[in-house]
Amino acid sequence: MANEKQKYIFRGDRSGVFYGELLERNGQEVTIGNCRRLWYWDGANSLSDVATIGTMRPENCKFTIAVESLTILDCIEVIPCTEKAIAVINGVEAWTRS
Repeated sequence: MANEKQKYIFRGDRSGVFYGELLERNGQEVTIGNCRRLWYWDGANSLSDVATIGTMRPENCKFTIAVESLTILDCIEVIPCTEKAIAVINGVEAWTRS
């Protein structure tokens, strides 16, 4: 991961859970780059698990396609991801319309 930016899990108070790169932060306002919404995950007990080990059941997860950037106004938690978790999360097929 030498040339890649650090990835994080961001939890909003009401906006949901997101995965991506921290581009900018001003209090609870956070702009996330290469951002995916983590709508549903299976095979992890908590967001700490997702950020540390990923998910044990990636085929059951609902992670959206990535958008270039997204700003949330209610960030209450930022968790750095390990290389292991990044590999697992990046490997989850995008959840889109069929």
